Amino acid sequence: MTRYLVLRSDATTVCGVEAFTRNLAARLSSRAVSDVLDGNFRRLSERLADADAIVLNFPIVAWKKRLVEPFAAAALAKLKRKRVVVVLHEWASLDWKRRLTLWPVILLADTILFSAPEVRQEWLESRYPVGRKTTGIIPIPPNLLPSGKEDAGPAALAIRALRAGRRTIIGQFGSIYPKKNCAELLGIARALLDEGQEVAIAFVGSFIKGMDNVEEDFRNRVEALGLGDRVMVTGYLATDEEVFAACREVDIFCYRFSEGLTARRGSVLAAALGGRIVVTNAPADPAGLGHHGLFQVLIRNGNIVICPHDADVEAMAKAVRGVIGRAPPSLDIDVEIASLWKAIIGELDGVQSAVRTETRSIETSN
Repeated sequence: MTRYLVLRSDATTVCGVEAFTRNLAARLSSRAVSDVLDGNFRRLSERLADADAIVLNFPIVAWKKRLVEPFAAAALAKLKRKRVVVVLHEWASLDWKRRLTLWPVILLADTILFSAPEVRQEWLESRYPVGRKTTGIIPIPPNLLPSGKEDAGPAALAIRALRAGRRTIIGQFGSIYPKKNCAELLGIARALLDEGQEVAIAFVGSFIKGMDNVEEDFRNRVEALGLGDRVMVTGYLATDEEVFAACREVDIFCYRFSEGLTARRGSVLAAALGGRIVVTNAPADPAGLGHHGLFQVLIRNGNIVICPHDADVEAMAKAVRGVIGRAPPSLDIDVEIASLWKAIIGELDGVQSAVRTETRSIETSN
């Protein structure tokens, strides 16, 4: 079986990509060694001796401080006749300068794994000259999982206080930024209120820093819709326990995405696994979630309720109203997560087998 060297960062604040990287190494168990991509190429060379392939996940955190290391690691692996696997979690959404710095690494890769079909399509449409590659699509698991033993902290208690007047709490989990269409939930809440349904809105997350006027525009929208005393934003929550304690105070999660639900929406997974129904709109491509077993199970089970892709605010409000008071079906989270990781590792191993077969074919023909 293929032995992997999984390269990670030394970040103390872990993003979704970094969490996947570390979890991948852990799930591969004895078949993988994890090492920090810090420019220590002597140590890297020693680790490569016991590996058949290296795995690099992109985008990485603090990428401006890591312009050389990924390419150098990939080049060293090729010199030692090791295979190079690149996992691309994003592509078109990255700044062009970030994509440009990734191109030399991708040029050396034997295999590219994509986090979703749309990421693969974005990469194909960018037409970067990288030669022939073996590719695959893998499901990305949630990087946050509930323990079921979370105690209510300040954020959870603040959301609970919104229930005054027997309000139903609708909400979202995750960072607040324009592309996530967070303001759409405000319109959905207004539609529910206009129909006589008492609701309040909780955003479990914080505004992304560095984006012009995001918070100001959000607050202005709240006031324009007359929702000032019904909306709260928890701000950044440092631990999984705080996150899920807050999420458990929300009755229904609701997202209306411009592109529809995609497999990269980890916030939707986390909300559904936290024990609440999630209402959202369908993917633009009906096959967009076909590779992601967990999303499929959650939809079939009724934990995620799907509206038409082009559902408007009124249609979304109707769907939310239809699940008020409904308890989501139970799910064995451990079993489903294990199944998802089995699929990920199966695809990773599968593309390695394809690379080996192709290499042997080329060597024989020569």
